[in-house]
Amino acid sequence: MPPPIVFDLDGTLVDSLPGIALAANTLLAGEGLAPLPERRIGGFVGHGERVFLQRLIAAAGLPEDAFDRLLPRFMSIYVEASRETRLFPHVAEVLDAFAARGVGLGLCSNKPSGPLEAVLDAAGLRGVFAIVVAGDSLPQRKPDPAPLLHALARLPGQGGLYVGDSPVDAETAQRAGVPFALFTEGIREVPVDEIPHDRAFADMRNLPAIYVALTAG
Repeated sequence: MPPPIVFDLDGTLVDSLPGIALAANTLLAGEGLAPLPERRIGGFVGHGERVFLQRLIAAAGLPEDAFDRLLPRFMSIYVEASRETRLFPHVAEVLDAFAARGVGLGLCSNKPSGPLEAVLDAAGLRGVFAIVVAGDSLPQRKPDPAPLLHALARLPGQGGLYVGDSPVDAETAQRAGVPFALFTEGIREVPVDEIPHDRAFADMRNLPAIYVALTAG
């Protein structure tokens, strides 16, 4: 069996930042606050919804004790906004090509299962992955290596490759001892040369060749 490949979701397969920013700014509008720039909101992404909301609350100047009150509302808005998510160019054809070669496909994200399921439906990814690990699937979240190792262990083949777009993804792969391919067009606030990676790419059509190079032998 060929080695498996596991993907991050937000900023790797799907252009999710506009929807995330919409959810965040809708929440702020409900509190009578002005919206934050999309780029700034992008800096809050990567560690799951609780850290995201904590960072949003701090940036907006809301009291820390607003967290418990705002979390349920944010999650409701977030699920609805996730339904508008779309794939990055060429993702569908590349995933189809991997599947046609018998490569086991997995998903490992810090996105909680509610919004994640909405994204899978909106982006036409339902049923594509043999294993999906959401942010609330395990007690651990990335950059702990447990979610990635959990996904790889449930896919056929030996070794494997992780594909992501952020320092969190890079650290996860590094701690799991798995080669890492960095998609440079996602939600990234850090320069590419400051993110540990084995290969970097901007066009999803380059990923099959990178997969071969990093999993050969």
